[in-house]
Order: sequence, then structure tokens, then C-alpha cells
Amino acid sequence: MYLGTCYSPYVTGNEALGILIKGFTHTVKDPLWGNVPLTKELRAILDTREVDKLNRIKQNGPAFHIYPGAVHTRLSHSVGVYYLGREMMLSLARKNDELPFTEQGLMSFLSACLLHDIGHFPYAHSLKELSVREHEEIARTLILESEELSTALINAGADPLMTGLIIDTKEKTADRETLFYRSVLSGTLDPDKLDYLSRDAFFAGIPYGKQDTSYIISSLSYNEGAIVIEQDSISLVEQVLFSKYMMYRNLYWHKGVRAATAMIKKAVVSALSDEVIKLDDLYLKDDNGFTSLCFSHQDYQPFKLVESVENGELEERKAWKPYEEDGVLEKNASSILERYRTEKEIFHLLSSDYPELKEYEVIIDIPEPISFETKINIMLPDGSVRKPDEDEMLFSKAGSFFSKSLRKVALYLPSFVKDSDAEKAFQEVQRG
Repeated sequence: MYLGTCYSPYVTGNEALGILIKGFTHTVKDPLWGNVPLTKELRAILDTREVDKLNRIKQNGPAFHIYPGAVHTRLSHSVGVYYLGREMMLSLARKNDELPFTEQGLMSFLSACLLHDIGHFPYAHSLKELSVREHEEIARTLILESEELSTALINAGADPLMTGLIIDTKEKTADRETLFYRSVLSGTLDPDKLDYLSRDAFFAGIPYGKQDTSYIISSLSYNEGAIVIEQDSISLVEQVLFSKYMMYRNLYWHKGVRAATAMIKKAVVSALSDEVIKLDDLYLKDDNGFTSLCFSHQDYQPFKLVESVENGELEERKAWKPYEEDGVLEKNASSILERYRTEKEIFHLLSSDYPELKEYEVIIDIPEPISFETKINIMLPDGSVRKPDEDEMLFSKAGSFFSKSLRKVALYLPSFVKDSDAEKAFQEVQRG
């Protein structure tokens, strides 16, 4: 386990440019950003066991059943986040001579961009309601406990402890530089969001998520420990938020993608509840490891849902309603266990007419809340900085409305169940 740290003095903007350019002679080709330059040591990080695993995890999980091109991996996304993160640092270094940058800190930030997703396991986003460890916490633990990864980071000029702290925002730190890098990697216009919106749209073959990233990056500057955006470029924030909305509407929360996700979730939650598997069994798995875990329990019926998803045999959305905070169904199905009871009630309402229906095939899907809020200040032409006016970020202001329009409580069932019968049972449980 790595414990030591030694932060170097702050460098000037010109010195930062030299650090970010010298030695970046190795190239990884990316279909989205073209040639991605790395140092030999940063390139070696990609070959570690923890990072190589990301090449076997699809970025959008089961979305390829709906959008066949969406088979890109978390590793390609991680390389993209690194590319945009480096471009941001280069842009800031060109504009500002006084920055909270150290050589070790810059390399730790670039490494954090590469490693921010190493704690992910397949379908992790669909299991957020469980008491699973956040993938950022898992990433920090892996960085500190893996001798191979810690050594690779040290060789790259990074500090493993700082790298982990940049990723895991819930772990306390008072270091000014670390806090700044955190705000860049997890901010309103962060490289993570800018890459996944553009990348997911590119591979799915839909236009909604594509961003003018070079213009966005050139419009960013530094002020008092935070990223700020130039006044003439405020519309870029709105564009990113609207793209996020459109991607949720058309890709992430497409009814077919939600069906596959809900089926996987029902299978895993059932297996955990019945103690067929443990949470620890899920960690550090790639896509094949996850399905092998499920298929190793051939006698456990709910895992047939995983098999169905693998074969592209998705359940159908038979009934749905807009999410209501005070809705009877929402309250009765707010937690996983309560949702089980509601699903069981629907099963009993349908089972007499559909004796072939299995209890585990009745699935209620309630998407997690999403936010369209923005936290970024505006830089005026004279260099002063102000907060955005209330009416300035129109999309952000309307974000709660758009979030409500996206969230749908849905009932998924096998295709043989008639829509009218499903709707009748769905209405019954809504009455309480």
C-alpha cells in the first residue's frame, strides 16, 4: 500500500506548458479526438491490470441492443477524458501565469483522468440504489493498494495518494491543488462529461451529444481556485446541459435501454436478497466476468433475465406514468424491498390470466433523479468575475422541469402480456 507523498513547488504558466508538452511522444489513436499524446510512462499505466479491465466493459452497457454501434469501452472513454483534461490544462497554462500547479500535481491530474473509472463494474449505474461502494472510492483504494498501479504512477511522475484524492471527492483533503483538480474533473464543463456526451453520441450514431469541445476549452480560464467561463461563451454551458437532456431522452433512458437495465437490476438485486451472491462478488468484474458469475448459478431462476438480455430478448414497457414525488406508487416502491412487494402485487393481479408468467418477470423501473444545475462563474472582459444571473442560464433554471419530463415510472413485462391487462394492474397499484 502506498502511503507517502511529496508535493513540489508551484510552477509558472510557461513551466506548466513545458511539463505538459515535453516527453509526450507516444500516441494513442482515438476515433473521436484523433492522436492522443502521452509520455512513455503514462502510456504504461494503460497496460496495468486495473486499467486493461476497462477495455472489456462497455461504456453504455446494454445500449448496443438498441444502438448497435454503442459497443465502445470505458477504456476508450478514459483515454478521451485524459485527452480533454490535458487540453484544459494547456489552455489554462497559456492564459495564466499564476496557477496552483506543481509538476507532480499535473501528472497526478492526468493520471486521475486516465484512472477515474477503474472502480466501475458492469451495470454499476443501475445498482446505485444498493449499498454499493461508489466507484470513485473503489478507484482510490485500488490505486493505493495495487503495487503495480502505484509503481506505474510514481514512474509517470504522479503521486498515488493525490491521484486517488482527485478522483474520490468524498475523501477529505485541504490541499488547494487537489481541490482545484477535483473541480475540473467533476465540474459543470468537466472532461468526463464533455467526452461521454460526444463519444456516446458518436458511437450510437445520434447527433444530440456532440459538443464544440475545442471552443469550450478555449473559453475557460482560472480564477481563485476554480474554472470560469468567458462572458461571450455562456451559451456553451446551455448547450452542454441541453445535450445531456437529449442524450438521456434518446439514449440513456430509451425505453429499450431501461428495459435491459431494469432486467439486470432485478436479477442482481434478487440474487443479493436471496444471498445467492454477495456484493463483493460484483467488484472488479468485466462484462464477461459478470455474466459468468450469473451463469454459474444455473438453478437460480431470476438470472434467466440476464440470459435474456444477453440474447437481446428484452421485456416490453407495458405501462408508464410521469414520476410524481408524492405519488402512491412512487412512495410504495421507493426502496428496492418495497418495490418487490409492489411487483409481487402486480404478479398476483396478472397470474390467473397468465399462468406462464414468472414472478421475477414483473419489473417496475424508477430512474434515479438527474440534475441540470450549473456551478460556474463568468469572467468579464476586464478580468473580473461574477456569478451568473438568475435569467442567464435558462436551461439550468428549467432543469427541474426537464428532469420531470424524463423520469417515468414504468412497468416492464414479457411480450405475451396484453397492454390492457398490464395497464389495469398498473392502475390498481397506483391507487394503493
